[in-house]
Amino acid sequence: MSSLIPQGGQISARRLAAMLGSWRSSGSRQGAADLAAAIELQVLDGQLAVGTRLPAERQLAEELGTSRTLIGAAWDRLRESGMVESRRGAGSWVAARRTGGLEPSLPEGVDAIDFTRASPSAASGIIPALDIARVALADHLGEHGYSDRGLFVLRDRIARRYTERGLPTTPDQVMITNGAHHGFVLALRMLAGPGDRVLVENPSYPNALEAIRAAHAIPVPVALDAAGDQGWDITGIEAAVRQSSPRLAYLVVDFHNPTGLRLGTEGRERLGSVLSRARTPFVVDETLVELDLGDDQAPPPLAAYAPEFAITIGSSSKSHWGGLRIGWLRASDDIITRLASARFMIDLGSPVFEQLVLAELLADPGSMLRGRREEFTANRDALVGALRWYCPEWSFRVPGGGLSLWCRLPEPMSTRLAVAAGTHGVQLVPAARFGAYGGLERWVRLPYGLPPERLHEGVRRLSTAVRSIRAGAAGGVDLPVT
Repeated sequence: MSSLIPQGGQISARRLAAMLGSWRSSGSRQGAADLAAAIELQVLDGQLAVGTRLPAERQLAEELGTSRTLIGAAWDRLRESGMVESRRGAGSWVAARRTGGLEPSLPEGVDAIDFTRASPSAASGIIPALDIARVALADHLGEHGYSDRGLFVLRDRIARRYTERGLPTTPDQVMITNGAHHGFVLALRMLAGPGDRVLVENPSYPNALEAIRAAHAIPVPVALDAAGDQGWDITGIEAAVRQSSPRLAYLVVDFHNPTGLRLGTEGRERLGSVLSRARTPFVVDETLVELDLGDDQAPPPLAAYAPEFAITIGSSSKSHWGGLRIGWLRASDDIITRLASARFMIDLGSPVFEQLVLAELLADPGSMLRGRREEFTANRDALVGALRWYCPEWSFRVPGGGLSLWCRLPEPMSTRLAVAAGTHGVQLVPAARFGAYGGLERWVRLPYGLPPERLHEGVRRLSTAVRSIRAGAAGGVDLPVT
């Protein structure tokens, strides 16, 4: 055990309990193992950083409604694995992981299937675009290379696409960022501060929720109806805006992550009207908007219904490749000017070469996007088929676009499934990560960015993990902990 006590942050018992969600499966007699597995999952998922001080056993026992004996036994398991260290009088904290411990061992030759990221490999056409961009780069080498708004050629092509979709846009209303998430953080820091409320959908994109918490703002969740046709409770959003007066809203209305829902034209009109009347600025995340796998007429951007209050963020990460790390913001001239001024606190601009690559890819995007959509349609259908074969008790809506299925489980087991899946070679995000305050234990997100054969094998392994959970709950078998 280390002789040094790390100077990390403290997590409260209430916050840790919310993060863990429904950590214990119904009927399970392995409480300490369940709790240790759920806490380890938070560490491996980056939610509990090394050095984080853990709450006292008594406080956590009260929040979880269990005994101090069970908490102590879970702590013992985590100490044995090297995940947690303790010292009398100083408490317990998350430690640097030692080799071995609770790490599941996979059969030789079995590699992990990653269902944690809805991020596909690069689209075809990246290499030719690199070659053209390399030639174009020569025209910029005599310049200093810094630009707070980005290259004009790229901003112009992005602006044209917005105009085609029903939102008239000029290059001056576009700013290039280092990905869509970077754009959201810029807007968040400019418009909201500690103690301010930020309206979000529930569930929502985990990294956006973490950015809101990192800014010491308060997420105000409004539930989505994942089983409905529209999903968005506009009346509920209006009530939340009226009651909480949020400084900002964060919305994903095109192939929502994780549910895959898309808000129709009428809903966008109503939602834009609600936010405009309340004078609430809102960020619309359109990262997945180009991955439309259907034949229906796409609705106009949400920003078209309240342009003076809208900040739209987009990215090349899903449509082309996450490795480009290029995104953008679209907003009014005034907001773009303010964002450009505030940007210098975070960075000094986006890389020139990557901007040139994306500009080339957007010069004639039609053929590449058609191929991309055909690829993801085949992947989606393969995942749907595998789930209906191996997991017939799971229910889901087949989304008209995007990159993931939001599956309802037959019982509350999302966290347990994520833990058990690791022992079967599948990396899975517990649904609690998508909730503003945890929960969602009856749900799991399955991305379909992988090839069909990998999706099929991943679902087969998940079905085995589910059987192992049920065997443990019914027979008291001590499940492996990951």
